[in-house]
Amino acid sequence: MAKTIIQKVVFRNTKTKALYDLYMDGKLHGMITAGPVKISEKPGSILQVFGGYITGKTLQVEKNQLIVQQWRGSDWSKKDTDSIFILSFEQRGKNAVMNVIHANVPDDKAAGLDKGWQDHYWKPWKQYLAGKTITRPA
Repeated sequence: MAKTIIQKVVFRNTKTKALYDLYMDGKLHGMITAGPVKISEKPGSILQVFGGYITGKTLQVEKNQLIVQQWRGSDWSKKDTDSIFILSFEQRGKNAVMNVIHANVPDDKAAGLDKGWQDHYWKPWKQYLAGKTITRPA
């Protein structure tokens, strides 16, 4: 049975544009994930991260506000349908709030992905935005 991952992440003293750029700019995204990234704002464009482990396509973007993608991992079963990944950004004073919804995730992948978003994205983003060296899980 498919699961939905829901996260709310607050980035202190950050603008929504910075968060949007960290995800949608291939060079910045690749710097965070330590590998080449293929990504574009154009609807229908290909997404590829972690050497092709993650593949999908961009469905919709609203600059600095919303990203919607079709998304799957290469280790998912062929019978698993693609998931939908949504990032929405809102400015709250000096802080940016990011709402994350990753829907239709295979049951056996949900816990790993929930933790993976934290370990491979949001923690490194916070380190980068604070001017610190990015540390990655072993």
